[in-house]
Amino acid sequence: MRILSALLAMLPAVAMAEPFAPPVPQAQTSEAEFWYAVASVAMLLTLLAVQRLVARR
Repeated sequence: MRILSALLAMLPAVAMAEPFAPPVPQAQTSEAEFWYAVASVAMLLTLLAVQRLVARR
């Protein structure tokens, strides 16, 4: 009976929980844009290298 009383006492606290608020996306910085450009060039170079490695002659 004590356990049931404890669980029922916690029930209103669960029902009054704060609703979910999704995070607000932040603006992209110039540093992030720079690293994205570097990663894009690196990806293209890697794809070119793989294409050359697997090309049939």
